[in-house]
Amino acid sequence: MSRRRRWPALPLALLLLALCGAAAPPPFQKALPGYRFQFPRDHAAHDAFRTEWWYYTGHLRTARGEVFGFQVTFFRVGIAEARESPSRWAARNLYLAHLALSDPARRRHRLAERVGREALGQAGALSDRYRVWIGEWEAAAEGETHRVRAAAEDFGLDLTLTPEKPPVIHGKDGISRKGAGEGHASHYYSLTRLRVAGTLTLEGRRAPVTGLAWMDHEFGSTELAPEQVGWDWFSVQLEDGTDLMLYLIRHRDGRPDPFSSGTLVAADGMARALALAEFAVEPLGRWKSPRSGGIYPMGWRIRVPGSDLTLTLAPLFPDQELDTAKSTQVIYWEGAVRVTGERSGQAIKGQGYVEMTGYAAPFRKKI
Repeated sequence: MSRRRRWPALPLALLLLALCGAAAPPPFQKALPGYRFQFPRDHAAHDAFRTEWWYYTGHLRTARGEVFGFQVTFFRVGIAEARESPSRWAARNLYLAHLALSDPARRRHRLAERVGREALGQAGALSDRYRVWIGEWEAAAEGETHRVRAAAEDFGLDLTLTPEKPPVIHGKDGISRKGAGEGHASHYYSLTRLRVAGTLTLEGRRAPVTGLAWMDHEFGSTELAPEQVGWDWFSVQLEDGTDLMLYLIRHRDGRPDPFSSGTLVAADGMARALALAEFAVEPLGRWKSPRSGGIYPMGWRIRVPGSDLTLTLAPLFPDQELDTAKSTQVIYWEGAVRVTGERSGQAIKGQGYVEMTGYAAPFRKKI
């Protein structure tokens, strides 16, 4: 996720305060039961909550048959200490963004990052309609169609994404629980199947691309509990139209938190919440990062017995680790995977994305 254009520096201490462990101060709301999503309103920003992100991942294909995985993410982090300031220079929110491209043919993973101040319009997110930006990097919507644009020195994306299913709300009663205790949750929904068309620029060459993507939008104000060190997140899109999201929040001893959960989405868009007892994730191998030294699971078998579904997820290549030292200051793995398996005895295949945090170091970012 590199660039020559320089953005005004943000103090490291402020980033650490915002992202890496200070308790949420009173000005921010907690994610509590009873929240009622409304669309398209909830695609927009929610300044009442401390942390928010808009997350796009997906698979692209060129007319020549080249395949790529991609990630574009925008983060908003509220800074309570600046919200009472009358100065137009006050950074009431910090904005951070990641752009990544997985190139399996070259076994290369590219990364670019940005950080921007809200002051003077350099970066921002609207609350009345969906638009979030840092400079010319932008994600926005016109009607139901999304437009995502971001570019670095040697690669970039300009994509139009059209939902094929309505938004899927994760969890129950408007919240996705992340642990015990009031407010230890987020408001979280996904657009699990977005048809993609656009342009990929790579090393000076522009190519039309098509594909399939997934979009997550999540907002809340609490942090991981002391015993929670990270999470594994899975998104799967099967060729029969079924989509699956799972997340496992890990404790220090490796056990999944009891509030880990998931959602199974049928081809017609009907969603079913999955408790931890209703699915199983088995790592099939390991990979050690040559840079961070983090040891990650690499390859997974997923079972959802109630749907007679067994899947095997294989990374397009292992080294899809991101070191975001210039923005969120987190090392994590986010990569494209291919999916094979069986459903009710019939062979099935698809694609997906996997995110893993807390393997290079315990994760202290807000959720």
